[in-house]
Amino acid sequence: MVLIGFLILAPLVFAALLLAVRNNKARKVIVCAGAALVAAGSLVLVCLGTGTRGIMFTFYSPVVDYVCMALSVLIAVCILVFGFRYKNVAAIVLALVQVIGSLVFEIAFAHSIVITECLYVDSLSLVMTFIIGVIGTGICVYALGYMDDFQAHEPEGAPDRRPLFFALMFAFLSAMYLIVFSNNMLWFFTGWEITTLCSFLLIGYTRTDEAIRNAFRQIIMNLIGGIAFLVALYAMAITFGTLSLNELIAVGQAYPALVSLPVCALAIAGITKAAQMPFHTWLLGAMVAPTPTSALLHSSTMVKAGVFLLVKLAPLFAVCPVPSIMTVLVGGFTFVLCSFMAISQSNAKRVLAYSTIANLGLIVACAGVGTPQAVWAAVFLILFHAIAKSLLFLCVGTAEHHIGSRDIEDMDLLFQRMPRLARFMMFGIMVMFIAPFGMLMAKWATLVSFIYAGQIALIVLLAFGSAATFMFWAKWLGKLSGIAGSPQNVERTVHRSEWFALWLMVALGVAACVAMPAISTFYVEPYLLGVYGAFGQDIAETNLWLASLCSIAVIVVLFAGVGRKGTAKQAPVYLAGVSADNGQRVFRNSLSGQTEAASRNLYLDELFGEGRIRRVGEAVCALLICVAFVGCLAGMPILF
Repeated sequence: MVLIGFLILAPLVFAALLLAVRNNKARKVIVCAGAALVAAGSLVLVCLGTGTRGIMFTFYSPVVDYVCMALSVLIAVCILVFGFRYKNVAAIVLALVQVIGSLVFEIAFAHSIVITECLYVDSLSLVMTFIIGVIGTGICVYALGYMDDFQAHEPEGAPDRRPLFFALMFAFLSAMYLIVFSNNMLWFFTGWEITTLCSFLLIGYTRTDEAIRNAFRQIIMNLIGGIAFLVALYAMAITFGTLSLNELIAVGQAYPALVSLPVCALAIAGITKAAQMPFHTWLLGAMVAPTPTSALLHSSTMVKAGVFLLVKLAPLFAVCPVPSIMTVLVGGFTFVLCSFMAISQSNAKRVLAYSTIANLGLIVACAGVGTPQAVWAAVFLILFHAIAKSLLFLCVGTAEHHIGSRDIEDMDLLFQRMPRLARFMMFGIMVMFIAPFGMLMAKWATLVSFIYAGQIALIVLLAFGSAATFMFWAKWLGKLSGIAGSPQNVERTVHRSEWFALWLMVALGVAACVAMPAISTFYVEPYLLGVYGAFGQDIAETNLWLASLCSIAVIVVLFAGVGRKGTAKQAPVYLAGVSADNGQRVFRNSLSGQTEAASRNLYLDELFGEGRIRRVGEAVCALLICVAFVGCLAGMPILF
C-alpha cells in the first residue's frame, strides 16, 4: 500500500516543483528524475503483483474523503470561473449543476457512508499502472525536446507557459493512479474530474480562439459525463448505502435490478470520457494541443480512464441487459463509423484521432458484452493501443517539426528524409492492424468472443469496421514505404529526449508483441479468474507463441540497418517513360510532353466524409443512451 501511495502522491510533488521552476535546465532534470522514479515505482509494483487476482487494502481516512469532495467542488468552481471569463453559458450551467450536486451529496449522504477498504490492486490495475507509469512518463520526457521546438516557433515575446504544461502532465499521471487504485467511488470521482480539468487546460494551452473553443467543447461533454457519474453515486448511496466499487459489483451480480441505474449512469460517464459517439468531437478538437498532449490523452490517460471503468463494470453488463445493449451498440457503431470517417482524412493527427475513437469503440463493445473472453480481448486492445498510439503520435509530432507538415501526402519521401523515424512509424502502424502483431490477435479474440456470445450485429460491425481500418492504415503505410529521389536526411536535428521516448515506445511494442502469451498467463488470466472464476483466452497458447516468433522475424527485417553508417548505392528512378529529370521525378510522356511522377491516395470524401456520416452516428448513439437511461431510471422506483 505504501507503493500505491507513492505512485499517487509523487507525481503531484513533481507537478508542484515544475509549476514553480522557471529555469529550463532545472525543469529537464526534474522531469527526467520524476519520470524515472514514477516509472521505476510502477515497474516494481507490476512485478510484485504478478499473478494476483486482487488485494483489498484496509485504509480509511475521513480527511481524504473531505479533501476529495473539496477538490471536486473546486474543479467545478474553476470551470465556472473560466465559463464566466469566456461567456460560455453551457459550461456555466453544467458546472453549477455539478457544484450543487457535489455539495448536496457530501452533506446528505457521503459523510455517513464509511468504506474501510478504499484502495485495492488487481491485475487489470497493474496493466493500467504499466501504461500510466511507463508510457505516460515516456511521453513527458519526449515533451522536453518537443516543447523547446514548440516554444521556439511561438511569436516573439509570447509568454513561456511550459511550467504549467509539465505540471499538468504530471498531475494527469497522479489522477490516473487515483482512478485505477480506488475502491472508494468518491475518490475515483475526484481523479475522474481532475483528468477533465487537466485536459481542458492542456487543450487550451495556446489560448488561440480555436484552442479555447475546443477546450470548452471537451469540458462541456465531460461535465455531462461527470454529472452522470454523480447520478451513479446518488443511486449507490440511496439504494444500498455504499460507495464501494467492489460491493457494487458483488451486489449487482446477485441482484442485477438494484444496480441497473448506477451501472447505466457509470456507463454513460465512461462512454463520454472514452470519446464515443455522440461525444467523440471533443477528442478530435484536442488535436489543436501540442503533440505530447494528444499522445497522453489518447494512449495512457483520459480516454483510458473511460474504458478502464467500463471493463471494471463488465461483470455487471453480463447480467444487466439494458446498460449492456446500450454500451455494446454505442461502441459498435462508433467503431465502424469512425473507421469509415478515417478513410477520408489526410491529416495524420486526425487519422490517429479517428482511429483512436474507433478502437476505443471496439473496447467499449467488448466491455458491454461482459464475458470473460470479451474482457480478455479488451485488456489486450487497451495495452497494444496505448503503446502503438503513443508511438505514432510522437512520430507525427517529430515529423511535423522537421518536414513542416503532418499531412500523409507529404510523407512519401520520409523513408529517406528520416529513415529511422519512418521505420518507427511503420512499426506503430503494423502493430495496429497487421498479423502477427498483438492488436490483430486481440481483434481475432474479439471476433471469437462475439461469436460465442451470439452477437451477430457486432460481428457484422467488426467485419466492416476492420475493412475500413485496413484501408486507411494501408494507405499511410504505402506512403511511408515509397522511395524516390535522394532528399537530405534531416534526422540529425531531432532532440535526444525525443529519440529516447521513441525508442522506448518501440521497445515496449516489441516486448508486448513477443511476450503476449506471458502477459496473458500472468496478468490477464489472473484478473479474469478473480472476477469470473473462469479463463478468458480463446486463442490456443501455441498460436500465441507462434505469433510471438513471427513478430520477432518481422521486427528483425524492419529494423535491419537502422543506424548503419555509410552510403547506400543509389539506383536510378524508373519513371514509366523516358526520364527528363530524375531529381524532380519528371519524365516524357507518350505525347512528348513532360509529366511529373506523383502519387496520391484515394480519400473517397464523397462517400466517407465527416458531413455524411457523423450526424447519423451522433443521432443513433444519442438516442440509444437516452432510451437506456430513461429505461433504467423508470425501473428504479426505490429512488422516488
